[in-house]
Amino acid sequence: MPVALVVSKGAVPVLLEECGVGVEALAPLASVVYDDGDLASPIASGSRRTRAMAIVPCSTNTLAKVALGLSDTLLTRAAQVHLKEHRPLVLVPRETPLSVVALRHLTTLAEQGVVILPASGAYYTHPQSVDDITRFLAGRLLDHLAVPHRLYRGWREGEA
Repeated sequence: MPVALVVSKGAVPVLLEECGVGVEALAPLASVVYDDGDLASPIASGSRRTRAMAIVPCSTNTLAKVALGLSDTLLTRAAQVHLKEHRPLVLVPRETPLSVVALRHLTTLAEQGVVILPASGAYYTHPQSVDDITRFLAGRLLDHLAVPHRLYRGWREGEA
């Protein structure tokens, strides 16, 4: 399955601070990497078929832009394409607590069919480490993108 990667300007320092890696570490995981300033890239057009899109993590700034229909970067333009073409879009906000403004934007997007997947783990998985929580979150994201995985065991999986 082809994967396109767009890393926003704001994500670059976050990647370094929180993950200890640069964009070059993510590039091999993608089929193609687009510059966030390249509004002429194929994924900026509705005629380019894409299966789904996820914004991970989604800052409140990006969240607001998507909710308000602003398309000043490739990331926000691609999100607008997914909205107008009724394609799956998943946003993973990680701010806490959320302001009333952010909650209103989240509601606006949820009403349009966007999946809002907060970056919060599940206790029923009995996580023993941050890696366990990360695997759960990644698995839930893949669930919503219809990508099979074995990153976590679902709630009472195997019971009828």
